Amino acid sequence: MDERPDTPHRLDASGGCPHAANARLLARGSVARVMLPGGIEGMAVLGHEALKEFLSHPEVAKNARHFTALCEGRIAEGWPLATFATVPGMTTADDADHRRLRSLVSRAFTVRRVEELRPRIEELTDSLLDALEEAADDGVADLRRHFALPLSMGVIGELLGVDAGYRDRLHRLSNQVVATDIGPEEAVAANRELLAVLGEIAAARTEDPGDDLTSALIAARDEGGDRLSAPELIGTLLLMIVAGHETTLNLLTNAVRALCGHRDQLDLVRSGKASWADVVEETLRWDAPVSYFPFRYPVRDLILDGTVVPRGTPVLAGYSAAGRDPSAHGPDADRFDVTRPARPGATRPLSLGHGAHYCLGAPLARLESGIALERLFARFPDLDLAVPEADLTRHSSFVGNSVRTLPVRLRARAAYQPYEPPMPPR
Repeated sequence: MDERPDTPHRLDASGGCPHAANARLLARGSVARVMLPGGIEGMAVLGHEALKEFLSHPEVAKNARHFTALCEGRIAEGWPLATFATVPGMTTADDADHRRLRSLVSRAFTVRRVEELRPRIEELTDSLLDALEEAADDGVADLRRHFALPLSMGVIGELLGVDAGYRDRLHRLSNQVVATDIGPEEAVAANRELLAVLGEIAAARTEDPGDDLTSALIAARDEGGDRLSAPELIGTLLLMIVAGHETTLNLLTNAVRALCGHRDQLDLVRSGKASWADVVEETLRWDAPVSYFPFRYPVRDLILDGTVVPRGTPVLAGYSAAGRDPSAHGPDADRFDVTRPARPGATRPLSLGHGAHYCLGAPLARLESGIALERLFARFPDLDLAVPEADLTRHSSFVGNSVRTLPVRLRARAAYQPYEPPMPPR
């Protein structure tokens, strides 16, 4: 049943595909009232131009001291979105604090530093393609589990100096952090365990520093508390691990799904009429790796595309909706088209943010995904989904946007050959 236009849209805590609901909401306007878990009212910015304005608005904050419901004590312990609001770090800092924290990390993500990672990403990709083939049962393997996950977690793990033994546990815990259907007790336990694991990693790097980002952050902390506090160190590690692998994991998974469902687009890349970078950009637009990202708070009542957004309201960035906004991407916004970014006046997707909080890891996510897709389809040119798209299980979250598993058939089944008896000898 359709919701009444004057009632908040209740976000599905169990996740699911966001695009049908996004289209209904966009038809009403660029900004929507939403109901968050726990009966907390918020808003979501869905339209491309409205979201672009909102993300860079000077009177929109990230620090939860501007979150009215939280300050009034209306957020219960174990609220599934609490970590997004309260973790100390770049995603909850404003102005000088944000610039200080971002500067400590940004040196690891310059264009030059990211490009220097290319040989290692290529090496890791090739080894994981071997592992993917070995994991196949009757030619079918879970590409997300055996390829996309270990690649994205492996790259960010090496960048941060996280031992391989921690990585599966970190992925499990970060999945719980971004889940929106999780119960209070489970949410509290997952957050405590994740903070404890990150504390172990920081302690190990303090004892045995290396040429990695965690060691560099620890050195900054030890040089003076005004540069990086202990909670900010842990919060920064949490952000880097969760965002640093979940975004690329979903981007790569969604790109493979899109190409398997649109073989004509794959043919355009193979014929040289589009590039793998074009595939990445169109996937970011058409099926954003993050659907609704929490939170920003207006520091005064704002009017955004004719809609009042009250001061202190928790606002979600509706990346998946903005990516298919017809007013920005044309009447065929629902169509996956890898030639779209090459068109004159094309609108760049907002899926990795905009403004001061633009994703630092965006160049790395793009590089990883482009390398992975090119090598994956070169190795397995007939790769296809092993089950219908409709049978894939979605994430249990309205934050992350992807599927839990991606069973693929690595090679086409051999064509049926009728039995022909051997010719008798002459």
